[in-house]
Amino acid sequence: QVDLVESGGGLVRPGGSLRLSCAASGSIFSINDMGWYRQAPGKERELVASITAGGDENYADSVKGRFTISRDNANRAVYLQMNSLKPEDTAVYYCHARTIVPYTTILTDQWGQGTQVTVSS
Repeated sequence: QVDLVESGGGLVRPGGSLRLSCAASGSIFSINDMGWYRQAPGKERELVASITAGGDENYADSVKGRFTISRDNANRAVYLQMNSLKPEDTAVYYCHARTIVPYTTILTDQWGQGTQVTVSS
């Protein structure tokens, strides 16, 4: 049993900031890439940002220069700092982790339950 729990979502005005957090709990496992995805009403889930275990970052074009992803491997956590938020950023944001089952080479995907981000005046 491995859980990813997101926090930090909420309601913010355009131009404001939010910081999302995601912490892994449960059994010990190896984490490779981690990332944040989002899904807006009527839209498919899309990648927002990802980060490798070594710290290499990737961002969707729509958030480049505004969002920053980071991770804390010791605490098995990933964060998303969101600045200059726009109404089009409104979505449910999901934490994701690509993992390896302990003592195996089996790859698995872990997902959080999602946290709502609403950007509105």
